[in-house]
Amino acid sequence: MKGAQMMDVLEKIKSSGVRFVRLQFTDVNGVLKNVAIPASQAEKALEGELMFDGSSIEGFARIEESDMYLIPDPSTFTIMPWRPSSGAVARMICDVYSPVPKAPFNGDPRTNLKRIIKQAEEMGYIMNAGPECEFFLFNLDENGVPLIHTQDEAGYFDLAPVDLGEDARRDMVCTLEDMGFEIEASHHEVAPGQHEIDFKYGPALQIADDIVTFKLVVRTIAQRHGLHATFMPKPIGGINGSGMHTHQSLASLDGTNLFYDPDKPRQLSDIARWYMGGIIKHARGLTAITNPTVNSYKRLVPGYEAPVYVAWSEQNRSCLIRVPAKRGASTRIEVRHPDPTCNPYLAMAVMLAAGLDGIKNQIEPPAPVDANIYHMSKAERERMGIPSLPGSLAEALLALEDDQLIKDALGSHIYSKFTEVKWAEWERYCREVHPWETQEYLRKF
Repeated sequence: MKGAQMMDVLEKIKSSGVRFVRLQFTDVNGVLKNVAIPASQAEKALEGELMFDGSSIEGFARIEESDMYLIPDPSTFTIMPWRPSSGAVARMICDVYSPVPKAPFNGDPRTNLKRIIKQAEEMGYIMNAGPECEFFLFNLDENGVPLIHTQDEAGYFDLAPVDLGEDARRDMVCTLEDMGFEIEASHHEVAPGQHEIDFKYGPALQIADDIVTFKLVVRTIAQRHGLHATFMPKPIGGINGSGMHTHQSLASLDGTNLFYDPDKPRQLSDIARWYMGGIIKHARGLTAITNPTVNSYKRLVPGYEAPVYVAWSEQNRSCLIRVPAKRGASTRIEVRHPDPTCNPYLAMAVMLAAGLDGIKNQIEPPAPVDANIYHMSKAERERMGIPSLPGSLAEALLALEDDQLIKDALGSHIYSKFTEVKWAEWERYCREVHPWETQEYLRKF
């Protein structure tokens, strides 16, 4: 007998006139991939019988072990609202399975996150997360190439006619709501051409799925407005970059927020403090995952509201971790250094693993730092014991190499493939001669 969820999906496909179904998954970099199948093959896919060539996906299988299965998660079925209603297109997000024996593939980022979530559940915890995904909107030239500047000079919370992206952002919100998102807010961000759309928090796996869907929707709707949306952390020097501040908390299996304790200092429970302690202890090791590109480290510099220093505070936005003021069921921490180029499945996995390590070993965080760390000298920071995040992708990869817990949270396959890809990226960057260098040195020497 077919499962109820499977039958429900097949009925929706039939009643909505779906013609094609896109089976989606991410590579190790977090880039969304898909295989499109006719609706007539949906039942076969839901029964786990659809195979693909995993050797062509970055970070997946070797060529001699290329055949892999895509196993759709029926709970992720949704219709893509921007496609025609006649001959509609739907999607499902998939887990990747190895063929012999047929089992979850340990190189699949989504499967790996499920593994860490299971570890949390065995300790009695559910991770909830709420990301703030920032992005830029750029115009296109006559050939459809993004112009790396913007005519939009709006600032934080500005509106039309100054905010030239307002119409596109409104359509993004409407499309996301049509796909089941609960949008809490949308607004222009600090930098010209920069935007943010916030959606409701939820369990870590659902939120990771939502992030990859969110990015697809934003880029698709931007294109339909003649714009290019980019989640690149620092596309323009001298202004704020785009982050993915990630609010997170732990709940008990019955849904009670375990970060709140009215009888503790700051009303933060032991679990909340220890979770923070784990994040702080492993901050340098997990940064290669949360900030995985060369460009990520152009954002993580003083003076642009991005965290550089490993500290925490209730209000201080120069710290790695901020504790928002709301308490009770809303008690949470905000980890501020991730950016939206990360693979959300891997980022959630390493942050959760670091927090769980803090709880297991009762790691106390240092005292909060309420002063502006950007204004401190290096000697002052050293005296207060405030370390810095890695300053480059290479430094972050070396810190990851030294952090066995974070390596274990990735698993040996993902760790090996991820670092192989990222060291290659760093080497390409180091070999390239950049425009800044020619401008700085060509006439001088």
